[in-house]
Amino acid sequence: MDIAKRFPQNPLLRPADLKPGIKGMEITCLLNPGVFRYNGKVWLLLRVAERPAQVEGKISFPVYNSKGEIEILSFGKDDPDLDASDPRVINYKKKDYLTTLSYLRLVCSDDGIRFYEPEGYPPIFGKGELETFGIEDCRVATMDDGFSLTFTEVSEFGVGVGLIRTGDWKNFTREGMIFPPHNKDCAIFEEKINGKYYALHRPSSPELGGNYIWVAESPDMIHWGRHKCIATSRPDMWDSARVGAGAAPIRTEKGWLEIYHGANKDHRYCLGALLLDINDPTKVLARSTEPIMEPLQPYEQTGFFGNVVFTNGHYIDGDTIYMYYGASDEVICGASLSVSEILSTLI
Repeated sequence: MDIAKRFPQNPLLRPADLKPGIKGMEITCLLNPGVFRYNGKVWLLLRVAERPAQVEGKISFPVYNSKGEIEILSFGKDDPDLDASDPRVINYKKKDYLTTLSYLRLVCSDDGIRFYEPEGYPPIFGKGELETFGIEDCRVATMDDGFSLTFTEVSEFGVGVGLIRTGDWKNFTREGMIFPPHNKDCAIFEEKINGKYYALHRPSSPELGGNYIWVAESPDMIHWGRHKCIATSRPDMWDSARVGAGAAPIRTEKGWLEIYHGANKDHRYCLGALLLDINDPTKVLARSTEPIMEPLQPYEQTGFFGNVVFTNGHYIDGDTIYMYYGASDEVICGASLSVSEILSTLI
């Protein structure tokens, strides 16, 4: 039951459409943008993944070293200590590394279709020891006092959630890590509920429990507590292996509507919906039994990591959700969905 209306111009952005932002690198993937409106335009905060040009027989990738400078590591593919079976993560001598280095980059559009890089808006690179493997998958919450960015911080110490605030996209306040490892997929509600901020997040527990969606509350967006698990993976369903939040929940007359991603054991990523109580978002009122969007198009089925539709960004215009999503971990696409139609699918 795929009810997404894909933009006929898809893919909207491919790696070749942008120049590398790191000297000596090539762009491997464009992924999962945060989305917001600003100065009369639609903006995407892209995750850009770069790596050195690959040489036959070797695997090379960038990391930040202890001086905060980018350093290239290289291993022979025939090295018995190397496990390169996953195109996203390699293991060398029992230590994990990412095959690419990600950072965040702004593009904007007058029509929501044709995007370009505006002058004077700098990229956001990883900084400090908790971001030595880069920063990824930013959600943008548009608040009354500016924009709040939640994103994944990656380093040898693990994967956690960072927070950055900005009012003009040129000056940034880094608030540090707000959810410690292992955690990601953090989406902040764009208004307070009963005087508190709320956020969805996804701690991971491979031994006991799993990759589930939790909700937490905060007085200031930095200190979070009263955590509660609200959605688990479901055996033998499309979201049987893992689930995680998409963008900020949408206020509707029926409750908070959250578009989330789910994957099965074959790593096929689809999108579904959760409906949360408007006054108490720890209460789940309804949930998709079937996906509202699945990887059906060729550009969603084949790429850097195929069979993936993944979103963490949209904007709302009346009943219409204009959603931007990553396809096959390589290209950026767009689709529209109807709020009322999604609500009608929930039971």
